Amino acid sequence: MEQRTYNQYCATARTLDLVGERWTLLLIRELLTGPKRFGDLQHSLRGLGTGLLAARMKHLEREGLVHKVTLPPPARTAAYALTPAGEELGPAVLALARWGLKWAMDEPREQETFHPGWAVLGLRACFDAEAATGLRALYEFRVEEEIFHARIDDGTIETVHGPAQHPDVTITIGGEVFRDLAAGRSTLAEAINNGAASASGDQQALRRLHRLFRLPRPQTRSAAQAPAS
Repeated sequence: MEQRTYNQYCATARTLDLVGERWTLLLIRELLTGPKRFGDLQHSLRGLGTGLLAARMKHLEREGLVHKVTLPPPARTAAYALTPAGEELGPAVLALARWGLKWAMDEPREQETFHPGWAVLGLRACFDAEAATGLRALYEFRVEEEIFHARIDDGTIETVHGPAQHPDVTITIGGEVFRDLAAGRSTLAEAINNGAASASGDQQALRRLHRLFRLPRPQTRSAAQAPAS
């Protein structure tokens, strides 16, 4: 597949030459949460055909953003992981996510898919480091078949797929309810109160949870709402 180029001696244009094709940044998004097998990427990115996925991964390998690895036991299977150059795209992807939460998100569309596992990166995008000052806690989230956890350490966050060892707080919640939480249409306290979610563990850490992640207030992109010049 011929690689298209903007033919501009500009850092922004050169970067878009590398990651600006459709699906490419979403592949980076998937790999920012850890190595993935080819089938894992297909599962998360419905609509991306096998041939195009293979072409995109070859492109990312060729450009030094992705490399092949072997997953540790018990999997011992081939997977893709980001190189250091690929990892450094993380802040840009998180910035796009924060912009999207403010300017691009509205009601879910009928044809759109939602994977709770995307929250592994979404939690980082919404994390309020100041609110986490002095807190050290491990939160585990069980959303249907998805399990992931967030480790808070005095203003820093690490989010990882899979269960946590000795979590301080465990949240169990259904997929649709979790989607409503992610969209800001509900709160965890409301979900717990009406039985749509459950929480166990350290109550003080649980009480601080809602302050750790802040969704920006949605804004309209309509020109009619723009401030007068």
